[in-house]
Amino acid sequence: MVYAGIDGGGSTLRVAIIDDSLVSLAEEQRSTANPSVIGREAAAALIQDALRAAAARVSLPIEGVGIGVAGASAAHSADWLVSVIAAILPGVPVFPSTDHEIALVGAHGARRDAIILAGTGSVALAINARGERVQAGGWGYLLGDEGSGAWLALEALRACARWHDGSSAEAHALAQRVLTAFGFSYPTDLIAYVYRQPPPVRELAAHARIVLDAAGEGDDYAQAIVVRGAQALAQITRSAIQRAKLDRPTIQFCGGLLSFDNPLSVALCAELGLSERPVPLHSPVIGAALLAKLELNQ
Repeated sequence: MVYAGIDGGGSTLRVAIIDDSLVSLAEEQRSTANPSVIGREAAAALIQDALRAAAARVSLPIEGVGIGVAGASAAHSADWLVSVIAAILPGVPVFPSTDHEIALVGAHGARRDAIILAGTGSVALAINARGERVQAGGWGYLLGDEGSGAWLALEALRACARWHDGSSAEAHALAQRVLTAFGFSYPTDLIAYVYRQPPPVRELAAHARIVLDAAGEGDDYAQAIVVRGAQALAQITRSAIQRAKLDRPTIQFCGGLLSFDNPLSVALCAELGLSERPVPLHSPVIGAALLAKLELNQ
């Protein structure tokens, strides 16, 4: 049997079609399909284009589709997600979820245990043996997302502002990195950049390396930012696990910032008492397709 998975993360849309052994038969990638960023019409068009292209490369019929899209949680957008897929694959069962739940299913190869995800945003998710899911974090860059890529970059911009105001002389080196990386002539240039519409959240997340690189090279100010981010990520992870009443769960790391060894992932391992960085079994897009398989075969 063949299943399709759709992962609409904060920065990239991925579509994969897999067989029963979770082998990928076709994959497509597009830019963000977050409807909160580009609108539902544009998001639907991207999802449908990628799904159509992937399905055209597979001869077997697709039995089910799992989908999780940032900005379109199944809690409030299930009908829309189903309708988007039905336009391309009429009659095929669709299992709408969230981008972090499909990440959990992919990471563990099952719908259980816990993940901490840090990419454009940040969120923790835990699912217990009864299938009850508990989320902590995921509030977006204005209300939270501590430890995420957007948050790290905003902290770097705040450091630049404080250095310019004379309140944080120790932020000088990081401020200089900000000016260079963003191409600002003056610190005040960051005002127009940050407050433009639509907000440059994805661009900010892409500049998280400013802080990570500085921290890795021994910049005390950047290291303090990283530690705060790791502490916040650990806190929401523990909160989700406790509220889900999980006993000794396996924790997986998901999202671009936790997919490789860097000051943030190392600090988070220390905060959670992990001897090494956890490596997910599968990607979120495979997790989406696996979710469809699990739902159809339960």
